Amino acid sequence: MNSFSNIWKHPKTSVAGLLIAVVTIASVLSQQGITLGTAGSGTVITLMSGIASALLGLLARDPEASTSATGSTQRLGVWMLISLLLPLPFIDGCSGKTVAQEIVNWTPTLQSAVATVDSTATLLDPSDASVFTAATTGFDAASNLLVAQAKAYLANPNATVLAQLQAAVVTFQQQVNASLLSAAKITNPNSQTHVLNAIDAVATTVTAILALVSSVSSKATVARMASQSTIKMAAVRPYLDENKSVAMVAAHYGEPVELARIQVAQAELSMAQAGI
Repeated sequence: MNSFSNIWKHPKTSVAGLLIAVVTIASVLSQQGITLGTAGSGTVITLMSGIASALLGLLARDPEASTSATGSTQRLGVWMLISLLLPLPFIDGCSGKTVAQEIVNWTPTLQSAVATVDSTATLLDPSDASVFTAATTGFDAASNLLVAQAKAYLANPNATVLAQLQAAVVTFQQQVNASLLSAAKITNPNSQTHVLNAIDAVATTVTAILALVSSVSSKATVARMASQSTIKMAAVRPYLDENKSVAMVAAHYGEPVELARIQVAQAELSMAQAGI
């Protein structure tokens, strides 16, 4: 009887628990190949998972001003636990062509981020600018190639073009990771802030694209991509601004910040589990 009374006493917690259960079960069914039919370009299972994830994000709200630091820490721990249970939103169960379209949809963000990198050198001291320029040389070419491969795959989705897309995103991701490590050596605080902010936007976009590509790649292919990733995400994670990444994802998908935070955490978890 206490279980039923607790439902009425803590409705928000109960609903959140139910939504987590829905998403978790949907993930298991999807992994087993159970779809319950199609829904648009995806499946009913994927649709259920996406709706439950969105509703879970809508339940989130910032702590009240009177909330203690301990309460905030506990709340963060709960969201991190949820992130471990959720499949990667908007990706699970998608076709390669849908993923290619998602990558193309990220194109404006990627191009804007790379343009910011190109203009950042003018804000730095000459010595810092030379280090930064050397670290980010090739960003324009790499981003143009990645966008071109995504469009090529969208027009003609086949294994050969997918392999080219996989190679392009891994190569770019490694360039970005290397640039972050180089930029971290800049000691001027103002210069380092400008540099890391600029590269962070590119890193967030490339990570999102890498997660999308990995979602339609075989385990063997992901393992090969991981072997080509000599600079792992764990090595550059200290130089990334999580809040900025979350804000970018939330703006891109037009979703609540807490849901975007879960997506970012799950993407990073997926990359870590894959060895990237």
